[in-house]
Amino acid sequence: MKCVNWGLLRLSELVTLTVNGNKYTAEKGQYILQVARAHGIKIPSLCNLDAVEPYGACRLCIVEITRGTRKRIVTSCLFPVEEGLVVETDSPRVVGNRKMLLDLLLARCSENKVIKQLAAEYGIEKSSFEKEYWTKENCIVCGLCARVCEQVVGVSAISLVNRGITKGPASPYLESAKACIGCGSCYYACPTGAIKMEDKKGYRYIYNWKIKYRLQKCKVCGIEWAPEKQLEYIRKKWDLPKGFFDVCPNCR
Repeated sequence: MKCVNWGLLRLSELVTLTVNGNKYTAEKGQYILQVARAHGIKIPSLCNLDAVEPYGACRLCIVEITRGTRKRIVTSCLFPVEEGLVVETDSPRVVGNRKMLLDLLLARCSENKVIKQLAAEYGIEKSSFEKEYWTKENCIVCGLCARVCEQVVGVSAISLVNRGITKGPASPYLESAKACIGCGSCYYACPTGAIKMEDKKGYRYIYNWKIKYRLQKCKVCGIEWAPEKQLEYIRKKWDLPKGFFDVCPNCR
């Protein structure tokens, strides 16, 4: 039987790259953004979440890479590391492009606190576009809400619809999202607060998807702790006995 040297095998899966003049070791298959964050290197991003596959929608995580004699701008959340790669996260070219992207986002989301704060970090107090083109949108069309619903929850109650400036997340036919279980994953994943959710008077409302679900009340402490539809979805998925969620996690 042939003996495998796992130590050497492990080393063969590692690559060395240079980021902002410093050398780092990373696992083959990792993305530049992952490596940068692991080493405390700040790269702005609004659409990246570890729980879902990278999408590259906001483009703010752009970096400049050098391969041989060629330099180019890439999206760091989608570009895998490789041996000898040279990366600059804040070169003049990167900063200039990032400012342009923030200028566009600020015109679209002119009153959004997250966008305004991020733009201010790059010296942009207001969009350079004519004020007649400014809107008060909160959604940057990053698709995180739809991707979390599909990839994490496994429901796909919402999706991105339309094209161009009218593109955005929506429920089927813009009616009540009947497949939604009210878990609120879209609300928690949204980077700009564009999803509006509220629990009141025994119900959960997610206004974007036009849904209203009754909250489960704990039979011990009486707290209303989760939508009944969400808990029933989990119970059936994991083949749990009826009444399993009659008691909240704190009382269990």
